[in-house]
Amino acid sequence: MAERTAWSRRRLLSGAAALSTAVILPRTSLADWRPTETVRLIVPAAPGGSTDVMGRLLAAHLQTAWGQSAVVENRSGGGGTIGTAEVARSTKGDGYTVLIGNPGPNAIAYSIFRNLAYKPDQLQAVSNMIRIPNIVSAHPSTGIKSIPELIAYLKANPDKLNYGSSGVGQSPHLTGAWFLQLTGLKMTHIPFRGAGPALQGALAGDIQILFDNLFPSLPQVQDGKLIGLCVTTPERSANAPDLPTMRETAAELAKFDVSSWFGVFLPKACPPEITSALNLQIKAMLERDDMRKTIAGMGARADYGTPQQFGDFVQSETTKFASIIQKEGLQMDVQ
Repeated sequence: MAERTAWSRRRLLSGAAALSTAVILPRTSLADWRPTETVRLIVPAAPGGSTDVMGRLLAAHLQTAWGQSAVVENRSGGGGTIGTAEVARSTKGDGYTVLIGNPGPNAIAYSIFRNLAYKPDQLQAVSNMIRIPNIVSAHPSTGIKSIPELIAYLKANPDKLNYGSSGVGQSPHLTGAWFLQLTGLKMTHIPFRGAGPALQGALAGDIQILFDNLFPSLPQVQDGKLIGLCVTTPERSANAPDLPTMRETAAELAKFDVSSWFGVFLPKACPPEITSALNLQIKAMLERDDMRKTIAGMGARADYGTPQQFGDFVQSETTKFASIIQKEGLQMDVQ
């Protein structure tokens, strides 16, 4: 989407933690603003996925920290755009409506949907919470065991392989599209209706290459049912330390960086003291020992940032995906 990675921001903050809160955010904001009625966390996805999980973890933390009810409301549909539009259209700056965002509705949607009902400037970034790598794997029948082997095979056998993803315009699809754009190679994209069907297609050998979120593919790789080729973040995953990163594998992929991230947004009308108060509670949640273990169990990394840092990151993601989408010629309507 040069890009400043979330990991670099996290390392910088950890090296100056005592100073960052005092300088970048008002230290008194937690005492200055607290909700006096129920806080609604809008999750623009169905229950059970990572967006929903992070929304519920944050809701539980806020309820304890603020002593006020915090409830998750699932507003799925339209690739996450229906729930996102509900928050974006809010003109109230009272802090009682919070959005749990992800790359689909908060970065990809702006370029891929012709009839999107909201714009980036209707929301303000608060902080990211976690990042999870995507993973590339191959069916064992291909004999392909690395990205260099995949590149060599595609050069020798153009259009002979297909790759699957959870759907057109989803992060795994655009991961595959960007890989092919950077290498100048071709594979046929087979979109499925969700990550589960895509994984089943890969296990059955209906597709040869799978671009997916780290879970649920990683257990299949660990069981030998699929061959893991790489992860797509700049750093290797602690859950799969033997898998190289995409950018390690070839010079043309040196800047490759795609992840599934899950962060927090507020309506644009919210004043700085509310944004700061929520930001500092996200920081406090991510620093808890029990939360660190929960996040690690998801195959994720904590990724706290100030509103400015998260806003810059989201803008870089939006720019990155816009370029990929334009080169692919992808345009869709919200259904």
